[in-house]
Amino acid sequence: SPGAKGAAAAAGGGGGTAAAAERNTLRSEFIDVFSDPAFDAGVSNGALKAKFGDRYTKLAPIINDLTRKGRLTMSKIGDELLYNLVSSELAAKFAGLDATARMVYQVIEKAGNMGIWTKDIKTQTTLQTQSLNKIYKELEKRRLIKPVKAVTAKQQKRYMLFDLTPAKEITGGPWYTESEFDHEFIGELRTFIMHCVRRLNGGKGVTLSEIADKMKQANVSRVVLNLEEVQQLMQTLAFDYMIEQSGINPNGEAMFVGARRVTTMCDFKWWEVTSPNFHFRDIVFEDGVTLPAHEPHHHTA
Repeated sequence: SPGAKGAAAAAGGGGGTAAAAERNTLRSEFIDVFSDPAFDAGVSNGALKAKFGDRYTKLAPIINDLTRKGRLTMSKIGDELLYNLVSSELAAKFAGLDATARMVYQVIEKAGNMGIWTKDIKTQTTLQTQSLNKIYKELEKRRLIKPVKAVTAKQQKRYMLFDLTPAKEITGGPWYTESEFDHEFIGELRTFIMHCVRRLNGGKGVTLSEIADKMKQANVSRVVLNLEEVQQLMQTLAFDYMIEQSGINPNGEAMFVGARRVTTMCDFKWWEVTSPNFHFRDIVFEDGVTLPAHEPHHHTA
């Protein structure tokens, strides 16, 4: 009867709505899995089975749909298949790219912030240079990749993902500007450190952390320097006999002061060089401290 048919249609519509709601819930849960830091490298089938249990078999249409829309990529580590979720913004940049271009992108992606030499890309993809150049141009236009140059190999053209910051091994860190060693910048920082050594704490000693804090406060560097980088600057001053360590403070931190200057050691006649004990002479520091001749010591140029 018409009434029975209407009731059946209503029941069918309700079932369809419930099934759609279930699929949407499952899709949301699947996407949420990728936000777990434990799956930064990707989500394996084993992890999906453990997470969804009996519902695992219902993931196939969701995976296929996301893959078709460019929202899901697959990679293999050993025998394990891994899924990685792609943001909707990035998926839009991939729209229309063929499989070859995607393969080149994945090779560059694996190189991380070290980038990869174009010769290595050619080896791994087995593509001809002409084809690769077209792909590079397209990927650059879409802001998916960018060219970089390593300070240790300026003639080699490398590529990395557009949003990555090159590693210090590539850029040379803060000491390089446009792939060139920045002598002027380093000289300015060394001068400031010497100012700190002479002025802070009355010149009686200053720690590495105190110098780093003062540099940050004065904003003397165009980039933020960490303690290791400030230490590198101080090491250059120590190697140049401009600063030296002078004990430690109560917190166990090394204290640095201006290096003591040595009096000239060139007041001798040329024939004195033949004397077997020529290299043993008194050294008098500017503060009056004398190193007697009988104590072995290193020459200061």
